[in-house]
Amino acid sequence: MEISDFQSNDENAWCQGCGNFGILNALQKTLVQYGKKPQEIFLVSGIGQAAKLPHYIKANCFNGLHGRALPAAVAAKITNPRLTVIVTTGDGDCYGEGGNHFIHNIRRNVDITVIVHNNQIYGLTKGQASPTTDRGYQTSVQTGGVILEPFHALPVALVLGAGFVARGFSGDTAHLSELILKGIQHKGFSLIEVLQPCVTFNKLNTFSWYKKRSDYLHHDKEYDTGNKNLALTKALEWGDKIPLGVIYEEKKPCYADLALLPEDGLMGRSARDMSVLWDDFL
Repeated sequence: MEISDFQSNDENAWCQGCGNFGILNALQKTLVQYGKKPQEIFLVSGIGQAAKLPHYIKANCFNGLHGRALPAAVAAKITNPRLTVIVTTGDGDCYGEGGNHFIHNIRRNVDITVIVHNNQIYGLTKGQASPTTDRGYQTSVQTGGVILEPFHALPVALVLGAGFVARGFSGDTAHLSELILKGIQHKGFSLIEVLQPCVTFNKLNTFSWYKKRSDYLHHDKEYDTGNKNLALTKALEWGDKIPLGVIYEEKKPCYADLALLPEDGLMGRSARDMSVLWDDFL
């Protein structure tokens, strides 16, 4: 496979210099390395600038409602486990409107990869604070500065039992591509949060701001990705240093195993078959 195999002809609507371009490039590189054909990939998104990414990759694509990408992705994976299902979503789409789905689909541990573009602002709707905007930051809506504590998704995911939690930076596409590949290869719910500058509406969290604070975790004797207490400590760090890399990884049964779903999924199953499967599950 080549990069060209995953490039669509859709006109790109992102601002020049947008951090989303780095995520797009990293994902395309990952898919080439992953080795599956475009028809074996299923990209799911909701609403927002991040949700436009599937338009720019040649593969199966589903755009849902704001905050509702995860239910569609989970349904697709359960129905057809042969698909590699990847969600591309934003901090508002996933943590705000989709917060309840975020919480409970971590608990279900369906085998999907969730890439959250975290630009710490609502970009599509012109720059109001998102769940991850830093306290004190002034926007056109929060003119006196944000008064709320930002939502810290990575420690929340760890407490809920996520088996793969990582953070990357869209300004380092090589490192981000490696993280995405590891997330896809992990069996279960994989969360990859990506620090992604919004060059139009977020003048604080710029490329240079993130680059200066990037603290790469060395996955050897210096850092143990299987140590959950250490992972929680790292996930809570935010300030002068922001940890990047695989923060935590644990092998655990995924939803299909726990629910005793057939290996070929639920495609082509009759209503009677489905009823029997549900009775067994209950």
